[in-house]
Amino acid sequence: MDALGPNGPFRSRERLTISDVAGAPMAELSLVPRLFVHRAMAALRKAETMPAEERLAALARAAEAFEHGAPAGIPTDEYTHLVSRMSGMPISVVRSAARGIARSVAGAGHDAGCARPMAAVESWRDPATREGRAVWTRRAEVFAVHAAGNHPGVHSLWPEALALGYRVAVRPSRREPLTPYRLITALRDAGFGDDQVVLLPTDRTVADDILRAADLSMAYGGDEVVHKYAHDGTVLPQGPGRSKILVSGGDWRPHLDMIVDSVADEGGTACVNTTAVYVEGDPTPLAEALAERLAAIPSLPPEDEGAVLPTQPVQTARAVEKYLLDHAGDATPRLGGDGIVDPLPGGGAVLRPAVFQVDRPDAPQTGIELGFPCVWVAPWSAKDGAGPLRDTLVLTAITEDARLVDRLVDDPSISNVYLGDHPTYWMRPDVPHDSYLGEFLMRTKAVIRD
Repeated sequence: MDALGPNGPFRSRERLTISDVAGAPMAELSLVPRLFVHRAMAALRKAETMPAEERLAALARAAEAFEHGAPAGIPTDEYTHLVSRMSGMPISVVRSAARGIARSVAGAGHDAGCARPMAAVESWRDPATREGRAVWTRRAEVFAVHAAGNHPGVHSLWPEALALGYRVAVRPSRREPLTPYRLITALRDAGFGDDQVVLLPTDRTVADDILRAADLSMAYGGDEVVHKYAHDGTVLPQGPGRSKILVSGGDWRPHLDMIVDSVADEGGTACVNTTAVYVEGDPTPLAEALAERLAAIPSLPPEDEGAVLPTQPVQTARAVEKYLLDHAGDATPRLGGDGIVDPLPGGGAVLRPAVFQVDRPDAPQTGIELGFPCVWVAPWSAKDGAGPLRDTLVLTAITEDARLVDRLVDDPSISNVYLGDHPTYWMRPDVPHDSYLGEFLMRTKAVIRD
């Protein structure tokens, strides 16, 4: 996989070997030096923005090619198999993500427009500006993305920046760079110039240069990324989800399917997967039932049609297991207390589910989020209120307490609130995931003309 620079593909002398979950080499990724990054970012800055109609038409063509064609010479079936072996994601999840990316790319113009204020128009040419009107316009010109490799779906969002007229630079994850490589190739084949969207694989010493050279950026990562950019208004950090479920004032049994799915869907790798369940009353029966259901999931290679759980190289899996057991503390293991690594005969290891029960709602373990189905079950009561439920990307609340719902919806640290039997992984492109990206990329300005 070459870098995709402003003058076309670039094969560097420094390359990174990308292996599958069993350690077998699959590809080489060109890593570009600092000088290449700065020249590429300068080229994006000098480039002219494509007209809106051309951008939207090119996005539609790219979406079709990504889902049904062979960008970079890689047909879709081969692409999904390669990503499954490379990332350890179940192939059914990769296929679903590929369809989701195509849908998001095709609808990027519409979805980006969902953030536009109702009182604003899209262009100064709109007749409404003759009487004075707000016009929705870009805050800047060049947008950069430090992408994650935990799930291909992270590449569903940034094409909205292209739809809005930004030139875009993507630094791919070294774990799974194939999705952005194939997507950016499709975008270029569809009509976006080489100076409109670039792929800049780098080592860690050069990565920050991409963000510094851009006007605005989005960076995926853990708590360290959130803290690093918390006070930088030009960077939008995308950190852990710590999504949660609250079961209050009713029987949890009718909702068990939803809870299990919320924990295990997408292989438990996404920020919208549930990592903590709070139960009013005794949480033990729910924790035991959840453990029983999750224990029944089979261990299969990621390319197997029946695979549900993620796979990693054995050494990586052992490191995850050690972290979990070292940090479980006084939590009671209901599943996974003896370990979560299940080696496969063909190489690699499945990360088996883990269920741990804690004895108080503010237990620090409930903030641990790992890239497989791992959930902490905690007690909760009305006197605990919204406090333990804060700092959450998605909160599914099964409750009849309208005053509690008011507090949850009003809490700025809770990004999304789903009421009733709705899994935490529910998403739709026109509904904000963690606010609309357009809220970050765009602004309004007043225009009045003769």
